[in-house]
Amino acid sequence: MAERSPVKFGTDGWRGIIADDFTYENVRAAASAIGHYILKHEKPEQGVCIGYDTRFGSPRFARLVAEVLAGAGIPVKLANRVTPTPALSFAVREQKAAGGVMITSSHNPFQWNGVKYKASYGGSGSPAIIGQIETFLGEPLPVAAKPAEIVETDFVPDYVAAIEKFADLDKIAKSGLKFGVDCMYGAGSGILAAIFDKIGVDYVEIRAEHNPLFPHINPEPIEPHIKAMQDTVVREKCAAGLVTDGDADRIGAVDEHGNFIDPHKIYSVILEWLLSRKGWPGDVTRAFNTTCMLDRICAAYGRKIHEHGIGFKYVVDLMLTEDILIGGEESGGIGISKHLPERDGLLNALLLANIMAEEGKTLGQLVAGLQAKYGEHQYGRIDLHINDDLKNATIAKAKAGVKEIGGMAVQKVETLDGIKFYLDNPEAKSKPNAAKTWLLLRASGTEPLLRIYSESTSKESVEKLLEAAREFAMNSLN
Repeated sequence: MAERSPVKFGTDGWRGIIADDFTYENVRAAASAIGHYILKHEKPEQGVCIGYDTRFGSPRFARLVAEVLAGAGIPVKLANRVTPTPALSFAVREQKAAGGVMITSSHNPFQWNGVKYKASYGGSGSPAIIGQIETFLGEPLPVAAKPAEIVETDFVPDYVAAIEKFADLDKIAKSGLKFGVDCMYGAGSGILAAIFDKIGVDYVEIRAEHNPLFPHINPEPIEPHIKAMQDTVVREKCAAGLVTDGDADRIGAVDEHGNFIDPHKIYSVILEWLLSRKGWPGDVTRAFNTTCMLDRICAAYGRKIHEHGIGFKYVVDLMLTEDILIGGEESGGIGISKHLPERDGLLNALLLANIMAEEGKTLGQLVAGLQAKYGEHQYGRIDLHINDDLKNATIAKAKAGVKEIGGMAVQKVETLDGIKFYLDNPEAKSKPNAAKTWLLLRASGTEPLLRIYSESTSKESVEKLLEAAREFAMNSLN
């Protein structure tokens, strides 16, 4: 019987704190489980692609995974430089590899690192695949009579060529727009800048140097971490700021006035454009914690929308089994199936520039147009770093039955992934086409963390609900 492993795969692989639980020993354990899965369920002779980001120790951890897999007789192509996650996924699919491993902790603080598994189709491992990998944790991996070859490879050029082809660079080049580009010290550094240089687009790039300490920020493209981009856009008179996270699979944005444009609005802008301008077929997916504006856009164009659990692996599952045009999640991960069944912050940044150029509108104007057409939707999130006892007590209290929150009566409760309260908001009665008001509590399965999300018809009611939920959580043991 396998020994219990400290490695636990969550919604998108395994993450841990460097030198605490993210150790050489545990990375070997994760690699061994992945190796078992590939030997049993994939075509191991087709090899594995391995990439890494800018985090502390990432190149060494990637080499370690390569050595474990090669030792089991699985050929490896190992990145020869920092690589965005979508570039690694693109390589897996295009090179027909058995799978891929990305060493990254995405948007987490600098102390963290992680192991993401990418399946042969070029996207996050589906829930079924991740479940199978977990069954091998603690099982010793067979050692081949002769280790397979490890070949260092540059995965980036082919990927860049693909996203350049997907977006309309000619329209962007002719737009006369100036962009801010924020790499957040991550794996996206220099990529958008090189594309803009190539087509003669004016831009200002910030935080492009590799710094594993991510000074003063988490590499997550949301407030307050995008403050430097907000300031840059205003100072440099940019039409928009385009931000990618630590491994460049997620996107954030800033409008021409320096206002943060949350991922929900980005997803909505891209979706509206795909449906109105491209007319490509397919359904739409959204995670349980994303904006209901997407539902209204889909209704307007007669498209079916699928709601699913939190984590991009659920988007991938649907892309593999249904006719899906686009799928996304709250944290800025958006995937378009014609490109990859994968989040891609760099492609989506290019598409935002493409949309602005094609529509002849600023990013702020695009968002304002959506709010006018589909009703004002405002969104907020807070992360409570609390101990497991308080986290679990909060969820238990919420499950026990709640009649009102923040002075708003609970109308309906859903429990697809966390506990979501739909609320009777008096403010909505005075607004035309008012957004639904909801609040979601979700406990992390891997961290002492409770995430609280809310959407409503004004920023004020969102803030009121988030504060009410904070008090609810902090008093759950009383």
